[in-house]
Amino acid sequence: MGRRAVVVGGGIGGLATALGLRRAGWAVTVLERAGGLPETGTGLGIWPSALRALDALGVGEQARRRGRPQLGGEFRRPDGSRIATMDLQRLARRHGETVHLLDRPTLLGLLAEALPADVLRFAAPVDRLADLGTDHDLVVGADGLRSVVRAELYGERYPLRYAGVVAWRGVAPLEVGVGGETWGRGVKVGVTPQGPGRTNWYAVKAAPAGWRPADGHLAELRRLFGDWHDPVPRLLAAMDPADVLCHDVHDLTPLPGYVRGRVALLGDAAHAMTPDLGQGACQALIDAVTLAGCLDDAGADVAAGLRAYDRLRRPPTQRMAAMARRAGWLGQVRRGTRLRDAALRLAMVAGPPG
Repeated sequence: MGRRAVVVGGGIGGLATALGLRRAGWAVTVLERAGGLPETGTGLGIWPSALRALDALGVGEQARRRGRPQLGGEFRRPDGSRIATMDLQRLARRHGETVHLLDRPTLLGLLAEALPADVLRFAAPVDRLADLGTDHDLVVGADGLRSVVRAELYGERYPLRYAGVVAWRGVAPLEVGVGGETWGRGVKVGVTPQGPGRTNWYAVKAAPAGWRPADGHLAELRRLFGDWHDPVPRLLAAMDPADVLCHDVHDLTPLPGYVRGRVALLGDAAHAMTPDLGQGACQALIDAVTLAGCLDDAGADVAAGLRAYDRLRRPPTQRMAAMARRAGWLGQVRRGTRLRDAALRLAMVAGPPG
């Protein structure tokens, strides 16, 4: 009988894991709490290392066709003056290609399409590991920021940490040519082209945990950003209040291990990070490919494969999470913005993560 795995969570990391394990000869079931794939969602920047992970899963060319190359990216001040430019040509020279922009529903759809129909089970919540039974050789916790699997392994010893900001996000029915971020004092807003007539946007404000604006989200956004440079006011004017999502931003206290017994954690369940580097989905894809490869290399010794996965993925993802948290702190600066801007320029000279 072949090896069997249960993946808890049908997001990007969970579907990528299922695809990778199946290519390595495993029988896989994915249990997803939601009733179906999302039909709407914000855009993602898929960096070259994550595109290579999609290549390893056999869907890289589809991702490139369904997405679009990112043409550039600038960091600006509210008056439109430039702080720094992201050198995507340098990234392309170093890695052979640039970042590709792809919205979350499209990425989830192409991963799901590559799996047999009976692998992914919707409306299948998992509240305890005991509910999974024992007819499997591996459990993968890919169930996100508030992972049930992680909670069973570690309890409350490694909690989520509030990052000090509240974030808004959504998609506006307006097209911009090039994306970027604009940084004010303790606030910032970013835009990313998503497709014809659509722009992914997000905004961040330093605030106490649980803070929400008294006059509504869109009114607060217009108060904060309404007099900033173009295209920010046009985006605000085009937004529907019903389409504005708001949440506190958290990351995860670093775990001492991503593996316990024959249970492995990946993606946000293992290393939830703030979105400041745009690496959450990318790192989940790399986790999935690495896990499948380590298990394939280990053959029948599942424990050895899991140890290799933990050794290969825990240090770099925890470094990436720490970098994201530091980048988030820069965005919260209210005083000393000249020093902040200089630090941002130095970061761009060093180059973005590939």
